[in-house]
Amino acid sequence: MIPTSWSAAQPSWSASEPLAASRSRFLQGLTRADIDCVMAAAKARQLPANAIVINQGDPADYFFLLAKGCARYFSITEEGEKVLLFWFVTGDIFGGAALLPEPSPYLLGTETVKESRVFVWHRSVLRDLVARYPRLQENALCIASDYLTWFHASHMALVSHSARERLARVLTTLAPGIGHKVVGGIELDITNEELANAANVTPFTASRLLSEWQRSGAISKGRGRLVLRAPQQLLPHVV
Repeated sequence: MIPTSWSAAQPSWSASEPLAASRSRFLQGLTRADIDCVMAAAKARQLPANAIVINQGDPADYFFLLAKGCARYFSITEEGEKVLLFWFVTGDIFGGAALLPEPSPYLLGTETVKESRVFVWHRSVLRDLVARYPRLQENALCIASDYLTWFHASHMALVSHSARERLARVLTTLAPGIGHKVVGGIELDITNEELANAANVTPFTASRLLSEWQRSGAISKGRGRLVLRAPQQLLPHVV
């Protein structure tokens, strides 16, 4: 687990910084000079895979932009079960509760999936930037609306779709976001257990469906990774 204090992070933004972070939707509509000013107020951290970035329930003191790597939201149930939720890719933001006018706790936890680089703003710094650049708040609201759309679709799928449909949709949704192209398909670094959790199915059901799809040639499986070869074969209406 990484330290809860981010004060040791060092500023690292400069005009020569690769443009991946500056293409974030959070920064849309700002001039390059404004982007440089916003990013210069951030501190950078390089994080290992499987690091807890945010603990659910902690004070929302920091706001994050993912510049490289992959991360995801998770929630811990009252019984101590970890539920995987939304995945983040380069350019995405998280820790949005830090934008609220009143101090609030983080609703969800966040962890890295692979080695990642994040830019971090303390809440007080972020609030000053939003006052100076109102477009930041507008962008954050648009992104929050997209996240709500995703959670709504996920809940409706749980209510109305079969286990096969939910798992197929998880695969086809994650592939363009966290996957990378390889010969013959798109490879995802994800385990059976993570897929089962994301699709709200049992590990046994996920294993059975994945084995069936592997026999049909729709996917190929290795330890901790999967290659999606023919998404149209998962379900006739999933592309």
